[in-house]
Amino acid sequence: MSHLRVAEAASLLGVSSDTVRRAVDAGRLTATRDDAGRMVLDGAELAGYAQRTAQAAEAGTGTSSPRNQMRGLVTRILSDTVMSQVDVQAGPFRLVSLLSTEAVQELGLEVGSVVVASIKSTHVTVGLPR
Repeated sequence: MSHLRVAEAASLLGVSSDTVRRAVDAGRLTATRDDAGRMVLDGAELAGYAQRTAQAAEAGTGTSSPRNQMRGLVTRILSDTVMSQVDVQAGPFRLVSLLSTEAVQELGLEVGSVVVASIKSTHVTVGLPR
């Protein structure tokens, strides 16, 4: 069973440690104490809480699955004559998209633009944190 400290849980949820503590105080999450007396949360319970509390962004991109969309802010654009790299900050997640420079221009993208990143992947690699 995986146990996470409050700060780590907060980081994974993209909220403050105080928000996690309030969720514990309100009974939305269960916390226990580790051997050192620190408050810890069960990883499986936190995963369920994250799924329940996730809110789909109001994307407005047609009939795509909202669970595969993330609303974010363009933080950087690197372009050459053919291709562009667009960096998006979506909550605690940094997303990088490669698209044509023509598409960037047609969309009028610039640093500070609010965008919806649609994610379609047939291969996802998962590893353990260090």
